[in-house]
Amino acid sequence: MPNLSSATSRMPSPKPKLIVILGPTAVGKTELSLRLAEQLGGEIVSADSRLLYRGMDIGTAKPRVAERARVRHHLIDVADPDETWSLPVFQRAAAEAIAGIQSRGLVPLLVGGTGQYLRAILEGWSPPAVAPRPGLRAALEAWAEEIGAQGLHARLARLDPDASNKIEPRNLRRTVRALEVTLSTGQRFSSQRGRGEPRYAALQIGLSRPRPALYARIDQRIQAMLAAGWLDEVRALLAAGYAPEVPSLSAIGYRQLIQHLRGEISLEEAVMLIKRGTRVFVRRQANWFKPDDPAIHWFDLGEGDEEQVVDAMLKLAEDFRAAQPSSAMKPQ
Repeated sequence: MPNLSSATSRMPSPKPKLIVILGPTAVGKTELSLRLAEQLGGEIVSADSRLLYRGMDIGTAKPRVAERARVRHHLIDVADPDETWSLPVFQRAAAEAIAGIQSRGLVPLLVGGTGQYLRAILEGWSPPAVAPRPGLRAALEAWAEEIGAQGLHARLARLDPDASNKIEPRNLRRTVRALEVTLSTGQRFSSQRGRGEPRYAALQIGLSRPRPALYARIDQRIQAMLAAGWLDEVRALLAAGYAPEVPSLSAIGYRQLIQHLRGEISLEEAVMLIKRGTRVFVRRQANWFKPDDPAIHWFDLGEGDEEQVVDAMLKLAEDFRAAQPSSAMKPQ
């Protein structure tokens, strides 16, 4: 007789299930994720790099206190604006939050638009294990002062086009790190991102809108943020002693409003630049999640009734949760 207990013990444990809601900025992830979490009995883990920081509420479209009272959120307001969260730090914190939700018998929903964060969780990334080289990093930062963040990004594009496509040109910290790793190892940064075994069986739900409708929502949201006191929020951050050069304040919107408060540009110019920058950001987000990706179930919020979309998402999530582990997340 075969030893069934021994054979069973050697079988891999089924992967924990994770529901992911992704999409570009202003598409409507917050409200739909709240409704899905309420229906499923879940909690939300933020995968948005801008929501980490305390005091940056209006300009990041952070879920309001009332919304966070409806559904518990994780990885929001966990750092001061002058703290830097590396990708490995986020991965560890997200894994801990997801495990904690599952241990309470609830459903974890990973929600956000930061493609690097989402892919790192979904694909089990292992970031390059290259120790920082302070001298090289200082030299790159000094070079950036001469040629500008976008100039340094252009140099990265020559060495590693794949990495540059995934890094926002004004994100100096990530540009410097990519160049640091590339120059230290002689290999492209993009080729050194290790992929381990994914930890989760994931249902990926993508939200989209026609680009003109999305741009209109972005414009409306920017105006609403300004009406809600975004300029005062920026003033308060500067008054608290946070330097304009800290990475968090280089985010779209904060950077331009700081320029306005310094008298470098008018408010009208700042708003125009914010709108333009956000459009570019939306296009870069699309580099991470393609409409033809068979692993993503896309829902166009510009078509049909939103209630029908919610019902369809809920049905998809319930079927996913009920499926046997071996059949989890095979594209339909």
